[in-house]
Amino acid sequence: MPAAAPSPSPFFYPIGTPGQPWGDAERALWRARQVRQRSHADDVLSAIDALRAEWDVETYGEVVCADAHPAPERFPLQALRSRRWQPGLPSVLVTGGVHGYETSGVHGALRFAQQHAAEWAGRANLLVVPCVSPWAYERIQRWNFDALDPNRCFRPASPAQESAALMRLVAPLHGQWRAHIDLHETTDTDESEYRPAVAARDGKPFEPGSIPDGFYLVDDAENPQPAFQQALIEAVCRVTHIAPADEKNEIIGSPVVAPGVIRYPMKPWGLCAGISGARYTTTTEVYPDSPRATPEQCIEAQVAAVRAAVAFVLAGAQHP
Repeated sequence: MPAAAPSPSPFFYPIGTPGQPWGDAERALWRARQVRQRSHADDVLSAIDALRAEWDVETYGEVVCADAHPAPERFPLQALRSRRWQPGLPSVLVTGGVHGYETSGVHGALRFAQQHAAEWAGRANLLVVPCVSPWAYERIQRWNFDALDPNRCFRPASPAQESAALMRLVAPLHGQWRAHIDLHETTDTDESEYRPAVAARDGKPFEPGSIPDGFYLVDDAENPQPAFQQALIEAVCRVTHIAPADEKNEIIGSPVVAPGVIRYPMKPWGLCAGISGARYTTTTEVYPDSPRATPEQCIEAQVAAVRAAVAFVLAGAQHP
């Protein structure tokens, strides 16, 4: 009797050949699966436009998807800058939507700009970039048009348009930023879609993981700031629950160094939170799929984290 064929992996991604990295044909197939589900112009650009009386609006670049079908697509990249920017004040960078599917990061950045930034007028310079990846925002997708993860592409000669444009915006003040808070989410689709997709794209086996239930932060392993992270955790726990460590004392495979805090090497990994040269940096991670959190709580958790970051910076400026 011939040996039975092995049963296919339940995690086999439907594009590509196992063990072989994608080429242009596979990337085109992946792109064809992505469906526009919402409007960057309606959700983000219109909200930014409504803030022109209080903020300086800066168009810092454009994402061009020349090979899009049925027609090329163009997305202006816009940021909100404090109107009375003063070189002597602490400067804080807020970024959202590096991963377009992480909705509360986009809307948390916008809500902070709409409802809370005025309280820091004359005390801090703020630059808010609500949606770094507009094509992915519309498709509710992690990757950009070229099947690249922008949050692994913040490095010299970046292959990701979104990452390169943001780095150009931030570079003139490199080293002058006091803090940078990058707003993200960890979702169930990280495990069901993204991780299988990245394994298929790179020709590697998929290794199942787990999704933590709750909010957590990613500190910089090369510049850890535990007091800063703790201040944000204390603010967010009033809004939503903090992710517990698993049985290995880890969150998504990384050791928990404090309640709700892990560390990544930001610059070596090409992460957004490593681009500013700021002393205080963090990546927020909201869990929108939790039965214990609503979409409103997720947005408010992002806002709470940003407000706590600015407050921490100003407290340090007053008491160096």
